[in-house]
Amino acid sequence: MFESLSERLEGAFKNLKGEAKITELNIAATVKEIRRALVDADVNYKIAKEFTDKVKDIALGTKVINAVSPGQLMTKIVKDELAELMGGTESAFNMTGNPAVILIAGLQGSGKTTFSGKLANYLKSKGKSPLLVACDIYRPAAIDQLMVLGGQVGVEVYSERENKNAVEIAQNAIKEAKGKNKNVVIIDTAGRLAIDEVMMTEVANIKSAVNPQEILFVVDSMTGQDAVNTAKAFNDRLDFTGVVLTKLDGDTRGGAALSIKYTVEKPIKFVSSGEKLDTLDVFYPDRMAQRILGMGDITTLVEKAQLQYDEEQAKRLEKKIRKNQFDFQDFLDQLQQIKKMGNLKDLMAMIPGVGKAIKDVDISDDAFKGIEAIIKSMTPYERNNPDEINQSRKQRIAKGSGKDMTEVNAFMKQFDQMREMMKMMNKMPMGMGKMPGMRR
Repeated sequence: MFESLSERLEGAFKNLKGEAKITELNIAATVKEIRRALVDADVNYKIAKEFTDKVKDIALGTKVINAVSPGQLMTKIVKDELAELMGGTESAFNMTGNPAVILIAGLQGSGKTTFSGKLANYLKSKGKSPLLVACDIYRPAAIDQLMVLGGQVGVEVYSERENKNAVEIAQNAIKEAKGKNKNVVIIDTAGRLAIDEVMMTEVANIKSAVNPQEILFVVDSMTGQDAVNTAKAFNDRLDFTGVVLTKLDGDTRGGAALSIKYTVEKPIKFVSSGEKLDTLDVFYPDRMAQRILGMGDITTLVEKAQLQYDEEQAKRLEKKIRKNQFDFQDFLDQLQQIKKMGNLKDLMAMIPGVGKAIKDVDISDDAFKGIEAIIKSMTPYERNNPDEINQSRKQRIAKGSGKDMTEVNAFMKQFDQMREMMKMMNKMPMGMGKMPGMRR
């Protein structure tokens, strides 16, 4: 995500390396390179110039203290201004109303229907009772797609296959939601390959009929400046309340994320990546700015970990580690929790300094499959008693997992080394359990 932009900005800051202070002369090349990087990322030139002019003014008016280099100061200024360009702070999500009505709009192919499923899943995890509504009456299999997504996240879908009046369907769905005590209604509307009057009129009529608390414009982040132009056309007709950026895991140059708030004066509320239904995040401008500049995003990483954190399980695991009883089942359970947090490479990129190191490394979400296959080929007794696995058991495990003996032996050796390290930690004076914050 934004890898090219990140590299270009990092290169721009190198122009200040070795400088003792910021001057009009030495900052000129840096500002020029930042502007070029933004334009190459498909940011409108006017926006890029205003941005760099502001960065330059702030930099020249800021005194560099001895503990901070000009390059570090410039990085902070650019981070702060990038965050401001993208909205400054997290935008509130309006859930008032009984039920709260959320209208989803956008072009065909932007990921509206998938986002609707992700939003339903997200709101359900927050204790809400959502109802998905299929108001795309034109695209073949649109209703079926929403039905599948609803089934995957355990959310009911309202549809009327024979009714070709989207406004009536939306109104009937709200009556259905009230009758079934659903407190959120998510309406997935029709899209087109391009903006047309029929589509705009229909979604505007739905808005008038149901008076939604939120109107979210879904945009494919890979379309860059085109996305911004489309957003402006929709906003002129709908006056939407927020933007959703999808497909951030693709070849995203960053133009949409950096330009859309400036252009339509509406906040980005959610960002989405991939097809998995748990890959939806609230948009935080400051965190995104940090990621663009290669600073990582520890806050989001911790939040993702906390969502999967099971306190009782952690206490049991701590006791087993104290007694040197950590086994293969425990290891497998920890792998499952990590996988639930999202794409592995994206997670690692949230650690400061790691994103750059792994940018050319192919880290598949299937990276754990081989290990899982080995552990799942063990009997329950073997998983719970690693020391009892002898050569003949290893041969059976290798055959059952489709791995050769060298792979099984290598994994067993690594596991033993990990357990040995845990044993050493237990012998430390303070002890792992006594170290503040280590349990979590």
